[in-house]
Amino acid sequence: MKQSKYKQVMNLITAKITGGEWTIGSQIPSQRELAKLFQVNRSTIITAIEELKADGLLVSHVGKGTIVANNTWSLMKVDKPINWSGNITLGMHKESMKTVKMINELEAKEELIQLGKSELSPDLFPKAAFQNIVQNVSSTLYSLGYEEPKGNLKLRETICHQLKSKGIQASPSSVLIVSGALQALQLISIGLLNKGSTVYVERPSYVLSLSIFQSGGMKLETIPADLECPIPKGMKDLHNSKAYSVLYTIPTFHNPTGYVMSERRREQLMQLCEDEQIPIIEDDVYGDLWIDDKPPKPLKASDTYGNVLYVGSLSKTLAPGLRIGWVVGPESVIDRLADLKMQTDYGSSSLSQHVAAEWLKSENYELHLAKVREELKIRRNIALNALSKHLSSVAEWNVPKGGFFIWLKILPPIQNKHLFEKALSAGILINPGNIYDKHSTQYIRLSYGFAAYEEIEAGIRKLGEMLKNI
Repeated sequence: MKQSKYKQVMNLITAKITGGEWTIGSQIPSQRELAKLFQVNRSTIITAIEELKADGLLVSHVGKGTIVANNTWSLMKVDKPINWSGNITLGMHKESMKTVKMINELEAKEELIQLGKSELSPDLFPKAAFQNIVQNVSSTLYSLGYEEPKGNLKLRETICHQLKSKGIQASPSSVLIVSGALQALQLISIGLLNKGSTVYVERPSYVLSLSIFQSGGMKLETIPADLECPIPKGMKDLHNSKAYSVLYTIPTFHNPTGYVMSERRREQLMQLCEDEQIPIIEDDVYGDLWIDDKPPKPLKASDTYGNVLYVGSLSKTLAPGLRIGWVVGPESVIDRLADLKMQTDYGSSSLSQHVAAEWLKSENYELHLAKVREELKIRRNIALNALSKHLSSVAEWNVPKGGFFIWLKILPPIQNKHLFEKALSAGILINPGNIYDKHSTQYIRLSYGFAAYEEIEAGIRKLGEMLKNI
């Protein structure tokens, strides 16, 4: 005999609990989310939940939703059951902001217009060329063992060769291969910084949406910034009595603002950090994505004291799934970070490293970058034209010279959280400015790198309609 729908839902929820997916103390999804998950109406979900509450598996608390109170095993025991959810807040690493976690999940939704994603469109992936690289690599591999602690030597040599075009002189022993730029920041935070150290960041900044440095006990100190990025004098005023400090900066096609630090400002910043003995973490993952003019050379190019740790990656120029990035710095520092990486994951993917080495040394690398730059120019112009047409009366923005982002200032007083929710209900995913700076409540970060042409125009048009209606 066929079970009623609410009984089927009860069995599915119970299976989630007894299987350990939904642990004791954890909050289950909302009624709306459950209805979508199990493809039933909300009344069926309500009936199932009430039955499970009566059975002692679930309990509801005002303001906390519905919580897993027990599992079927714990109901059979006299002893108090293990509550893994009680351990969730005990770890050293802080959890992501609620909005950031939501964005991370929603970026996988193909039905949404992705106007926040910091990733190249799948249409720009060089499928044929990359397949040839992978085939060539696989035909010459005789094993896939662990690489050297600092990473595949061939890849490090190739990166050193590529960095020469940016004015950076480095030897393979001064390069560490990491699983993306984010891992580089994590290794630096746990291996080089003291608890209580001060990390200077521009306001707004990508790193303010993360908890990497704070989880290590570091203090984030925002410094004044303008269209040329951080203002050195503002940092000097803040630095007076801070013995242990470091500067994190994205000088080229800054995330989220898209700004480029001028050559003059780079010189001032380098001089200040040398005088004040402030090490620099230079994040240059967008540096190759110039559209109009080639940007100034990286800070690392003028580093004569080993003061700059330079971070690069293939995630923005090729594919984030490859998980290949690098850190360039003094050998002693790279040795320390390499040891920590070995303790963490025993090295990045060997296959990815072999493929990355072949990719970077082949002619495909520069050909692909040239195509990406042309494409980004088209996409940027589509976005700018749509903004001029639909948002000129309600927003302000600057023209980015490269990268993926337009930092959009909303003129009418509105909480960007409200706009984020309204846009989401209309099928558009944007990144609200407050995840990059709690004071940037009138800003949103728009990306033109991922969505299709027509989606960029349609998404911006809908945003304009929303703002005018609000």
